[in-house]
Amino acid sequence: MWMGACTSSIGTWMQKLAQSWLVLELSKSPTMLGLDSFLGEIPIFLFSLVGGVVADRRDRRHLLIASQLVQMSCAFILALLLWTNKVQVWHILLLSFTTGTAQAFGGPAYQALVPRLVKGVDLQNAIALNSIQFNLARVIGPAIGGIAMAKLGAVACFTLNGVSFVAVIISLLMLHERYVPAEKRQSILESMKEGIVFIRKQGAMESLIALAFLMTMLGVPLIVFLPVFAKDVFRAGPDTYSLLLSVSGLGSVAGALFVAGTGNIHKKGRVALFTITLLGALMFGFSLSKNLYLSCALLFVAGASLIASFALIASLVQLIVSDDMRGRVMSVYNVAFRGGMPIGSLASGQLITMFSAPTVMAANGLLLILLGTYFLFIHKRVASL
Repeated sequence: MWMGACTSSIGTWMQKLAQSWLVLELSKSPTMLGLDSFLGEIPIFLFSLVGGVVADRRDRRHLLIASQLVQMSCAFILALLLWTNKVQVWHILLLSFTTGTAQAFGGPAYQALVPRLVKGVDLQNAIALNSIQFNLARVIGPAIGGIAMAKLGAVACFTLNGVSFVAVIISLLMLHERYVPAEKRQSILESMKEGIVFIRKQGAMESLIALAFLMTMLGVPLIVFLPVFAKDVFRAGPDTYSLLLSVSGLGSVAGALFVAGTGNIHKKGRVALFTITLLGALMFGFSLSKNLYLSCALLFVAGASLIASFALIASLVQLIVSDDMRGRVMSVYNVAFRGGMPIGSLASGQLITMFSAPTVMAANGLLLILLGTYFLFIHKRVASL
């Protein structure tokens, strides 16, 4: 499962690199870059609650395979459009929305499936290892994607991404784990309501979900707008963007390795909040830097802080929830976690056109510092976990 997901993630990051640069080249607008990210993530905000109900009612493995097939088709369609010189920005935006819709149903199923493959005591390590494969792909994918784009063009990046989905589909077909849901006579709306009521009864769960939304809304735009930093701040091309993306990915791998290496640590909430505060300080420093080497160093540690906080918050949510509610609860978490990304990207893209990328990222960094401080010292539910 890990190997299949890692292979697919490498392909996805190859496409992200090529697609971001293609949108910027076609539109000449950071706003369109933010809109592309928005349309790729907003379906998760809109449809994940339904996806969570489906994940609790169907075989999660079959749901994941269907999701992968849709995403594979989108990659091949984009490759064909570009190869025939028919591609327009609206094609890319529509395919981003379709891919995001597939992820809205696949995401809760994947998150609900992982805890069934390991024991509870190993769950934090499993989540961290999952983060490692995703962020290892953020290093390998842009590196291969940069070479493929320079030597073969963006068509190769999109085609290779489509092929990479074969690996995860094969791994899912080989998986022997089966989830047999209990017979449900509730409507989808009643099932969704049951999941929300469960969350509201869990004390710190509401705070964790709010925190997931805010930290992604403020932190993820740092990654989304790296092409703007490469082009406008460092006056460079795709090679520098690939370098920045890879450095961020290396930092994320280091952060995930740290979480996996620490094992089932106590006071996960407090550690997560410290890393969020540190992330804000590093983003502020990155926004002020004009030196590429210093920026890479700050981006490396920022990537580590970002993924460590994500892994710790996700493991806290998974440990609280029961298996029969896992799909629905993780779909609500997905709505918050992934919903913050498009809103943050769209808002940051608009603000960057009015001010500048460094100014907006500096403001986001300061807000993250305030967020971490608030949950550490004032609203202490998460800090006590």
